[in-house]
Amino acid sequence: MPQEGDIAKGIDIGKTHSHSREFYIWVICPDCNHGRWRAKAEINRAKRVNSHLNRCQLCAVSLKGDKCVNWKGGRNIDKEGYILLYVLENDFFASMRNNTGYVREHRLVVAKALGRCLHSWELVHHKGDKYQKGSIENRQDNRYPENLQLISDTRHNQITLLERRITYLENKVLSLGGKP
Repeated sequence: MPQEGDIAKGIDIGKTHSHSREFYIWVICPDCNHGRWRAKAEINRAKRVNSHLNRCQLCAVSLKGDKCVNWKGGRNIDKEGYILLYVLENDFFASMRNNTGYVREHRLVVAKALGRCLHSWELVHHKGDKYQKGSIENRQDNRYPENLQLISDTRHNQITLLERRITYLENKVLSLGGKP
């Protein structure tokens, strides 16, 4: 049985064709103690990108949060332009997490200001005083209470309808030659 750090040529460990001339190093996963041969060139490449090079594939995939190879600080932006923050499982606000462990920042800001978790039917509305309503800048402006407002679903629908009507009327006035 090989020892950790042993080096062998590919042909000696059963590798065929183009891999037979490469050198391999015996590595042991620090999580499950499973050993395997890993190409020396692959290890050198992994060192340059600072990845968890000794973990086996099963252990590497199961890593969550800041232990994950692709961890970028727990702050992402979703497809709609909202900022997402990673919340740990043992955090007070963990009940607000989605299936990947993230919470939209504006919801987390309001929840922390209130000192409680938000219910699923409670919505946080971006007022849009500083930036245009519906813009990416407005969605990422998470100042409470200046730009954020906690409301119910029905109240949110009313506000949205009124905002759309106001925008429509403002555009109508402009098209008729009025001043903004």
